Amino acid sequence: MLSQLLRPEIIDLLKERKLSTLKEVLNDWDPADLATLINQIPEKERVIIFRLLKQDLATDTFEFLEVEQQIELIKAMGNGEVASILNEMAPDDRTALFEELPSFAVKQLVQLLSAEERKVAQTLLGYPEDSVGRLMTPDYIAVKSGWTIAESLKYIRENGEDSETLNIIFVIDENGKLIDDLKIRELIFAEPESKISDLMDESLVALHVTDDQETAVNVFKQYDRIALPVIDKNGLLLGIVTVDDVLDVAEEEATEDIQKIGGLTALEESYKSIPLLKMLKKRAGWLALLFIGEMFTATAMSYFEIEISKAVVLALFVPLIISSGGNSGSQASTLVIRALSIGEITLKDWLFIMKREMLSGAILGGILGAIGFIRIFAWQLMSDIYGLHWLLIGLTVTISLLGVVLWGTLAGSMLPLILKKLNFDPATASAPLVATLVDVTGLVIYFSVAILILSGTLL
Repeated sequence: MLSQLLRPEIIDLLKERKLSTLKEVLNDWDPADLATLINQIPEKERVIIFRLLKQDLATDTFEFLEVEQQIELIKAMGNGEVASILNEMAPDDRTALFEELPSFAVKQLVQLLSAEERKVAQTLLGYPEDSVGRLMTPDYIAVKSGWTIAESLKYIRENGEDSETLNIIFVIDENGKLIDDLKIRELIFAEPESKISDLMDESLVALHVTDDQETAVNVFKQYDRIALPVIDKNGLLLGIVTVDDVLDVAEEEATEDIQKIGGLTALEESYKSIPLLKMLKKRAGWLALLFIGEMFTATAMSYFEIEISKAVVLALFVPLIISSGGNSGSQASTLVIRALSIGEITLKDWLFIMKREMLSGAILGGILGAIGFIRIFAWQLMSDIYGLHWLLIGLTVTISLLGVVLWGTLAGSMLPLILKKLNFDPATASAPLVATLVDVTGLVIYFSVAILILSGTLL
């Protein structure tokens, strides 16, 4: 990247305070590269770099920065500079910034906006959190169905400079109701005298302003669009959502799910910026809950204390048994959670999932059981460690592995579906939670099989 190649030169110019030379260099850069550079240099130097940029370039660069860096720059700049940037920002990017700020700070910043931009900002912030309304921008181009192609292109040239995208042109009726959308190339290659209505096929995909942002991600993926219109309950066109905003949502949702699968509450801030105490709070709750869950494992062990005292050899295989069940459950839960999140499966597929995972669990359990039996057989040949009843011990371990892995796979696949049915986030059926659940039940299965097979011999 350009910012990587020129960074030493930039640092030298900063140290020597050759700001006029630095200004000439930086104003030829791409906004994305400038954002990367600002992220790399020391915090105290960032505002210096930013103030050297031309107004339009500064605004574009600001939109590429992470929210934490945007907040840092706002604190370092005067009200005049902040007002210029906020008024020039794309409304959807500005809303994303406001969402991360305390309410008192948002109120102060909104007052820096022009009357027109203030109205836009307040409208977008008025929609429910995590709704499509918070993502959309009112900067779009819409034409009327009765216009000619020549009239429409003239209108686009005169009004399209600030539009979020010109790849898609939206068609509305006299009341502002959305009736179609057209690719700009269709207008370019059409005859100037023909009308917009001649190009319309009324094949329309739109988002509702109150839709969840995850819905927008799925719709963009399904229809492979770069921009989608946003309408209200009456079909009036309110704004558009572009694919770059949806990609941010998809990344955020994926990050949140991964963190939950790892057994912690989702972080609202980046790993580098979140305070240590706040991170500990996010992690401690789940760890404490899982620790309490694991106490039941100790309780289950104590319940079979007599069996363990009679056949100490059984204790040797406890880690093997419960870890196999936990691992198989974690695999199944991860697969189902991911498939749910990207729409590959729904709650209606529960029976198919159960049948598949029961078959998978039986096969996987059989494979692990066979490996366990071979291990016992090999050690017995080398050292006679398991004594006269090694075959029964081998059968106990084999059958237990089959049962525990089957149960772990079934529990791991069904728990996310149950949580989804109860309107909880399936990602909370995290790998550690499933493993803890299967640990306890795995011990019960193992010692129950041992009592059944070894009664009259070791027990």
